[in-house]
Amino acid sequence: MRIGIIGAGQLGRMLALAGYPLGQRFVFLDHSADAPGGQVGQIICGEFGDRERLAELASRVDILTYDVENVPAEAVEEVARAKPFQPPPAALAAGQDRLHEKRLFERLGIPTPEFRTVDDRMQLDFASAAVGLPAVLKTRRLGYDGRGQHVLRTTADIDVAWNKLGGVPLILEQFVPFEREVSIIGVRSTTGEVAHYPLTENTHADGILVRSRAPCDAPPLEHTARDYLERILRHFDYAGVLTLELFVAGGRLLANEIAPRVHNSGHWTIEGAITSQFENHVRAILGLPLGDTRPLGHSAMLNIIGTMPKLERVLRVRGAHYHDYGKSPRPGRKLGHVTVVAPTPEQRDAALEELAACLA
Repeated sequence: MRIGIIGAGQLGRMLALAGYPLGQRFVFLDHSADAPGGQVGQIICGEFGDRERLAELASRVDILTYDVENVPAEAVEEVARAKPFQPPPAALAAGQDRLHEKRLFERLGIPTPEFRTVDDRMQLDFASAAVGLPAVLKTRRLGYDGRGQHVLRTTADIDVAWNKLGGVPLILEQFVPFEREVSIIGVRSTTGEVAHYPLTENTHADGILVRSRAPCDAPPLEHTARDYLERILRHFDYAGVLTLELFVAGGRLLANEIAPRVHNSGHWTIEGAITSQFENHVRAILGLPLGDTRPLGHSAMLNIIGTMPKLERVLRVRGAHYHDYGKSPRPGRKLGHVTVVAPTPEQRDAALEELAACLA
């Protein structure tokens, strides 16, 4: 089979690396000829919403998927009528708009922070009064890794936030004083088979994921997270990997957002699970039996952001695995990641601190 991937970033690259042992071949669509996917497949150069380039990609493959969420859903719906496309365009569209996402959670009975839509300055005042402060003002679309959002701690921040973000559709969300952030990654096949990875604990800095640790030993939370995730999978008749990001607050889970694709917090599965999220995504969209998602130990992942560390130094850490995406260094840019797998949580955390020193 030939699989077309819209987006040739590091996620697409890792999908291809996982799919090649299964005998699959890959073609990408991306606006950059130097994107990481070009290391493992051919790139058709074009914008994600370019209908001619999308049609060209579709003509050269048997099935389509994506590694990025900012693909215009209406453009994708056209090719999805002519060629198998997974995950479904409806899930892609829901993940692109924070308001639609929150309303989806409400419809499915999944708790989420209180929110209000904001389309003008007056609505922001009303929303602030209704939700209360502190709160977070976010763009409804295209925000990721901390972009497109501003925290309102006092009424003095309202004008600052509006001047920074006003002019596009916005959403104001209740600020959650969470104890920790977690994610649950699941996968559903076109046959209806479902599998889950263990709950993962995540740490962010300036809105960017810095590190993940798994498994997160919290059985009641994991049971609830799986239930919420399965509601979303069934709602969309989903095929592929889906990630649900959640806050743990007061001993309960609040849904933050979904990612209808393979996810940064699941990179640990490459070495730390019997079957990685990337291989299982390929299996799922092709209707193949899903692989075992059990962990092989206690894993952690550190993102490499801005500059690459010395390879030799990282590999001296016992159990470490180094992933270089081949991207040009730039402040705030994800250039790679490092994972570590250890027999115990204590050994994992000790190795994690060693790795953090390497990246400092």
